[in-house]
Amino acid sequence: MATVMAATAAERAVLEEEFRWLLHAEVHAVLRQLQDILKEASLRFTLPGSGSEGLAKQENFILGSCGTDQVKGVLTLQGDALSQADVNLKMPRSNQLLHLAFREDKQWKLQQIQDARNHVSQAIYLLTHRDESYQFKTGAEVLKLMDAVMLQLTRARNRLTTPATLTLPEIAASGLTRMFAPTLPSDLLVNVYINLNKLCLTVYQLHTLQPNSTKNFRPAGGAVLHSPGAMFLPAAVPAAQGQDLRVLQLLELQTILS
Repeated sequence: MATVMAATAAERAVLEEEFRWLLHAEVHAVLRQLQDILKEASLRFTLPGSGSEGLAKQENFILGSCGTDQVKGVLTLQGDALSQADVNLKMPRSNQLLHLAFREDKQWKLQQIQDARNHVSQAIYLLTHRDESYQFKTGAEVLKLMDAVMLQLTRARNRLTTPATLTLPEIAASGLTRMFAPTLPSDLLVNVYINLNKLCLTVYQLHTLQPNSTKNFRPAGGAVLHSPGAMFLPAAVPAAQGQDLRVLQLLELQTILS
């Protein structure tokens, strides 16, 4: 029995020594690898003109829609901003052709990318604020650090894969409609967002409700997409002149983000 206990104690001592070596040597090596991966990923979020990395690369995305040629366009993404937009619309009722482009002095910041960048930066900070001279004392300490890092990375992923749910008045008040030249017609709303691996442009054509048709008025709540028939109050659309509005048509274009 004494021999068995001595062997067990010796094995335990060896395992404890190996674990201490793992904490002191291998953990920092793995953390360095993870830092390098996240720093490489963070370069995709580089802001125009920020830091020593220079300008963020401009990427052009051609928008398309299955089953319709009513909307075509190209969006230019640079860092966390849409720097250019060129959109052609064919209005279904009048067959009127509209060409819309961003004003030259304007860029549209994509909040989803900004938020994702901030979460990745926070994950990098968590990994770097302990230098290699720091000695982890327990496995639980390492797990706590990795849980905090993974929380930030999960939040970054969720911001890029799940667009915000907005009400129609919030879309109207967002300022995106004022980015275009010539100015958007008063019966159009535009929204841009990222959904999973797609960059999406949605165009809503609005219709003014007659006063005698609003007795069953039910304003639409927040949603990623508002289907035709969705109604909303006109406070954010001055051209409505106090009359309630509904979505007459929804046009959606998408492109795959590489």
